[in-house]
Amino acid sequence: MTSATAGPVAVAAAAPALGISPDMYPTEDDLPYEEEILREPFKLKGWWRYLVARAAAPFSKRAIIYERALKALPGSYKLWHAYLRERLDHARPHPISHSAYASLNNTFERALATMHKMPRVWVLYLTSLLDQRLLTRARRSFDRALRAMPVTQHDRIWPLYLRLASLPASPVETSLRVFRRYLQYDPSHAEDFIEFLISANRWQEAADRLASVLNDDGFRSVKGKTRHQLWLELCEILTKHADEVAGLKVDAILRGGIRKFTDEVGKLWTSLADYYVRRTLYEKARDIFEEGVASVMTVQEFSVVFEAYTQFEQSMLAAKLEAAEEEGAGSEGEEEVGRKNVLEKLSKKFLTGCWLNDEDDTDLRLARFERLLDRRPELLSSVLLRQNPHNVEEWHRRVKLFEKDPARQVATYVEAVKTVDPMKAAGKPHTLWVAFAKMYEKHNRLDSAEEIFKRATQVNFKAVDHLASIWCEWAEMELRHNNFDKAIELMRQATAEPSVEVKRRAAAEGDEPVQLRVHKSLKLWSFYVDLEESLGTLESTRAVYERILDLRIATPQIILNYAYLLEENRYFEDAFKVYERGVKIFKYPHVKDIWVTYLTKFVRRYQRSKLERARELFNEAVKQAPPQEKKVIYLQYAKLEEDYGLAKRAMNVYDEAVRAVPNSEKMSMYEIYIARAAELFGVPRTRQIYEQAIESGLPDKDVMTMCMKFAELERNLGEIDRARAIYVHASNYADPNSHPEFWKKWNEFEIQHGNEDTFREMLRIKRTVSASRSQTHFILPEYLMQRDQRLNLDEAVDTLKRAGVPEDEMAALERQLMPGPSTAPPAAPSPATAPANRMMNFVSAGVEAQAESSRQQQAAAAAANNEDIELPDESDEEDDVQIAEKSVPAAVFGELGKRAAENREENSGAQENEQLGALERIKRRRQ
Repeated sequence: MTSATAGPVAVAAAAPALGISPDMYPTEDDLPYEEEILREPFKLKGWWRYLVARAAAPFSKRAIIYERALKALPGSYKLWHAYLRERLDHARPHPISHSAYASLNNTFERALATMHKMPRVWVLYLTSLLDQRLLTRARRSFDRALRAMPVTQHDRIWPLYLRLASLPASPVETSLRVFRRYLQYDPSHAEDFIEFLISANRWQEAADRLASVLNDDGFRSVKGKTRHQLWLELCEILTKHADEVAGLKVDAILRGGIRKFTDEVGKLWTSLADYYVRRTLYEKARDIFEEGVASVMTVQEFSVVFEAYTQFEQSMLAAKLEAAEEEGAGSEGEEEVGRKNVLEKLSKKFLTGCWLNDEDDTDLRLARFERLLDRRPELLSSVLLRQNPHNVEEWHRRVKLFEKDPARQVATYVEAVKTVDPMKAAGKPHTLWVAFAKMYEKHNRLDSAEEIFKRATQVNFKAVDHLASIWCEWAEMELRHNNFDKAIELMRQATAEPSVEVKRRAAAEGDEPVQLRVHKSLKLWSFYVDLEESLGTLESTRAVYERILDLRIATPQIILNYAYLLEENRYFEDAFKVYERGVKIFKYPHVKDIWVTYLTKFVRRYQRSKLERARELFNEAVKQAPPQEKKVIYLQYAKLEEDYGLAKRAMNVYDEAVRAVPNSEKMSMYEIYIARAAELFGVPRTRQIYEQAIESGLPDKDVMTMCMKFAELERNLGEIDRARAIYVHASNYADPNSHPEFWKKWNEFEIQHGNEDTFREMLRIKRTVSASRSQTHFILPEYLMQRDQRLNLDEAVDTLKRAGVPEDEMAALERQLMPGPSTAPPAAPSPATAPANRMMNFVSAGVEAQAESSRQQQAAAAAANNEDIELPDESDEEDDVQIAEKSVPAAVFGELGKRAAENREENSGAQENEQLGALERIKRRRQ
């Protein structure tokens, strides 16, 4: 223990003699750690405990401890790593030129003597060298690290090495060599090298590398770039740096991209032209532009190429104008003048007499620029036709572009008819042939127009109508030039049926052209028959019509036209035969016009001379017609019987009609039936029809309307009872809420022709109908129902009074309308339940306080009119509902119910069924 303590003390005493600061030597606190490391100097644990204990000591003192520890343990990675980290932290605040960095680098070198297999040590060292910008030393250290470490750990070194190569101060050649070595290690990062080459303006190598990447089918971009993007980068390098890139076939590369990447065709064409522009090959660039606008497939790509083309021509013109201004200013130097003289001598020697030798080509460039702008619609049309060469409308628009150039129009038409496939055409391809022929006709070249039409008739169109249109247009052209016979001959040729041999040959080939079917074209036959009617004879026209009927291609209009033709020439029976053929060929609804015309013409022609035949025709027409079409024919039939037949048969026709027509037309048919019966047989004859109509199953609304008309008829005839009975029957169809006009009409009828009994019966029926159709009367309180009965009774009395009914009759009616014993519901065994002949407890005090004489008068009046029918009150103006009466619990009325019960007990049993008359109650209420 004494020797262990004496060592440090002796060293401390000798410190001034050696020139070392006393602070660097161990103190009394360090003695335990010093003793431990003296006992076991080759154990890391003691040294590490010593360093941890002196964590707050100055770095210089800790460095001495590290040096002593490493001298004893030179292979300890933990000590070296901690020592190097502390040295890095100690040197970082100082400038690069400080001696601390030299010591740091020296320490790293000493550490690598034993730690050369440790990647962390190399990373720390190399990072420090990069921060110090010691490029040469760093490069050599990187090489040493790559040689010392296994290949599996090179991935930790190369990112730092590439960082060194990317530094601005790093020589370009050094960086290139570094990147090339890196690609040998990891070829997948070729994009990083390409980016470096582009940043270093090494365009040649960048292009070569990009080309090699694109040629490698197994290459996958680590940055997520597509081959399309890489291709565009290559094109950009080749075009923008054309003078600096050699050895690559730029034209072939760009054209390959145009074929491969169809969505960037416009950009690639402009890039190729730009390449030749940068190489000052302007004519070649112009050829590329022309090829581009002539080959792009979309309008968008055409816009890109054409805009670049116009900018090129505009810049060429502007450059020429600027050069001319500079020459006019006389600002040329001596060298320029000498060079110009040399060029002039060469041009005189080689280009003497050539128009291209003209130096002032400003007019030519201006004309070329204007010509390009004028050609834009034509070029755009070409693009659209390349998209779809079978677009007929686009071909027509293209022809209009050359209105002032007939030769170009002819060439366009020729190209159109050769290009457009009728089976694939978008539009009507025959219009191209027709327009082509009309253009020759416009220039009085009828022979050429006929030749075109002749060729057009041999084209296998998709639809028969197209070929038929060609024949019709050809015939119309002949008509315009007064060649009538030739027009008819063309129609005869067009409608001629092919021979059996031709049909057999087409069937064997399996493809039937439209030429074999055009003879059945209705369009051709219609035109042909019009020509015959205008220019031919009656016999030839009839032959054409007959041929149309034989081919079974006739329409109802053709039947009518044929019949009109025969009628005009007074062949009436033949015309009727044509109608007969028409009604046999067609069905409804197409035959409707034929039947109507046929029947009208026949009746007008023969009137009553062939009445039986006319009846047979009408019966046949009615038999064929569907229900919705029978009304018109029945009316014509009835008109025939009225004018030329028997009125009785006319009535039979009307009677048959009302049964045959659909329900929606029965009402109108009955109205006609009734009107004609009244006119022919008198008004009483209509009673039977009215009854038939009411019982025929008409809709409820129509039945009600018919009943109202029937009742009005009976009223006019003086049959009041019959009219009232009709109203009673119609009430089953008239809801008071939905049809107030009916009840108003009945009310007016009873006021004018009825009495109190009939009026009461009407109110009863109205109440019954309303109750049967209402769904809400069960929830109304009883006192509300009785209040409405009183109000309705007052209104009824006022109405009768205005109608002139005496007061005694009104009083009797009021007593009859008030609820009697037979109509009241059975009283519940409750003290608050009202008697059957009384209103509910909420009544006027005057009524309860009546004198005994008044009650006796009421009893006498009730005895005098004991045959009243028990009806609830009902008003002719307000719609009430039937209320199911029910006993009300006494608790509902409270004290009022008790008082009413006490008052009822005071009344005599004989007076319980009596009530005041209506007039007396009204008088007392007014008092």
